[in-house]
Amino acid sequence: MQYAQDVVDGTLPACKFIILACQRYFRMAEQAESRGWHFDKDKAQNAIDFFSYLEPSIGEFAGKPIELMPWQQFILWNLFGWYKSEDNTRLFREAYIEIPRKNGKSTFASGIGLYMLMADGEPGAQVFSAATKKEQAKVIWDEAVLMVKASRTLQEHLQCYQTAIVHEASHSKFSPLSSDDEKMSGKNIHCGLIDELHEHTNRKVYDILKTSLGTRVQPLIFSITTAGYDRESICWRQHAYGEKVLTGNLDDEGSQAFFVYMAALDAGADCFDEKEWLKCNPALGACKKLNYMRQMASQAKSEPTALNAFLRYELNQWTQQDTRFMPMDKWDLCSGDPKLDYNEVIDAAEESLAGRDGYGGLDLSSTGDVTAFVMLFPPCSELKELGPDPDNPKQKKEAVLRKADDKWRILCRFWIPEENVKKRSEYDRVPYDTWARFGIVTLTPGNVIDYDFVREEVRNLSIRHHIQECAFDRWNATQIVQQLTNDGLTMVEFGQGYRSMSAPTKELLRLVLSEQIVHYGNPCLRWMADNLVVSQDPAGNYKPDKAKSTEKIDGMVALVMALGRATASVAEEFDAETAIEAW
Repeated sequence: MQYAQDVVDGTLPACKFIILACQRYFRMAEQAESRGWHFDKDKAQNAIDFFSYLEPSIGEFAGKPIELMPWQQFILWNLFGWYKSEDNTRLFREAYIEIPRKNGKSTFASGIGLYMLMADGEPGAQVFSAATKKEQAKVIWDEAVLMVKASRTLQEHLQCYQTAIVHEASHSKFSPLSSDDEKMSGKNIHCGLIDELHEHTNRKVYDILKTSLGTRVQPLIFSITTAGYDRESICWRQHAYGEKVLTGNLDDEGSQAFFVYMAALDAGADCFDEKEWLKCNPALGACKKLNYMRQMASQAKSEPTALNAFLRYELNQWTQQDTRFMPMDKWDLCSGDPKLDYNEVIDAAEESLAGRDGYGGLDLSSTGDVTAFVMLFPPCSELKELGPDPDNPKQKKEAVLRKADDKWRILCRFWIPEENVKKRSEYDRVPYDTWARFGIVTLTPGNVIDYDFVREEVRNLSIRHHIQECAFDRWNATQIVQQLTNDGLTMVEFGQGYRSMSAPTKELLRLVLSEQIVHYGNPCLRWMADNLVVSQDPAGNYKPDKAKSTEKIDGMVALVMALGRATASVAEEFDAETAIEAW
């Protein structure tokens, strides 16, 4: 196989995982006889040749017979070439293909489905393109339908109906199948195709396909996907298993039947180096264009929110979050004096911000979780007031009380129940207990948040720091909000939708990128900033998304709310002054 040889020799640039896959091929060839395997070149070539009857339906190659790229030929060569000598059935029963987008994944999977339907010699074959939702399940199947309709040769053998492609000669059919299908169980599957496995939130579809193969002689589950971010998903488990197979750490009957091809940016490689792109995008220059990659890279450089998408979708790297919003290298530049430890600067910061007008954000947790109160202080001009002239007590002169400050500044408080601190430290895998010892988080008595304790501290902080308004999410907040209002605080309900959250979310990012905000390196807030995932609507609006954030972001939500009220108040003051001047 020339492709494998070129990869191993270094003639063809390739990432670590592709090199390992090609090395595995040659290792299998060396061990075949002793392992009871053999390679059938004719059957492997038949599968490759079958694709010459297919025509893609979209893009620049629409209407032209498919010319398989070397990496695709390598996959087919392995899947349909290796056989067990004892019964002459295929060795590989499962394939996991992980590759960046726009490398021809869905069209390739559609072709494999049609081959398994009509050319694999299986009577009564049941082929399914499977997903959690019907729309996703139909992506592969719809492409297969269009390829049948575009080929006179295929039309002589296949009939397309509303929900199935049928090969009457062998009584076989190819259909879409989703987890919301009431008849999903009880199938007798010859081939299961799973597109974008990273979108599967549970194992249901995979497990049903896997357990439906028992009565077939040489079935195949073919999963093709781009990298995801959920390290608890079935996709990550397949990725991790595949990595062990490629590195040789697994060598049992199950791993021997598991084919793996993964194309991903190597760890530590520069994601903006075009030479690295080719190593993990085997279709770059063919169906995936270099100009497109350059555009995506440029966007990732200028928009931190696009970096994770670029890493995942274009370079096939597993990321920590769906849409990582906060560039942590920029966040760390906003610590104030980087030479000083957090505990060394925070006391001075608390003292310097006493009496300065600020705005608060209160994010109340469930009773057993983290509650956050964030105080935000806008930039201030030089403050002066008229005081007695020491040389002439009967006259007054201006006395400077505070120097001007052009930075936004942040102070935080976090509370967790005292009896839960050990459990939460282990469950969240963060050092709440250590933070509590250093006063970074405060423990409230008992095993649930003591809202009376929180109320008292918020009230005292608001007096000391002249908190003008405190924004809050109304969820679970009725009682404490009423109490704080009675204490004299101005409490302002803050919506959690795009309309309210988008502007301050974007403004927070701008302040961080321009280093106009100081957070003094609070480690708990930093952890939450690193966890922050945002959702985006079609209009380009952002909002923090607790459901998508795999860890806590309460402090960042409180910060966004405080910034929303602070910027609104500044705008209202400006508008009032402008109106007076105009009048």
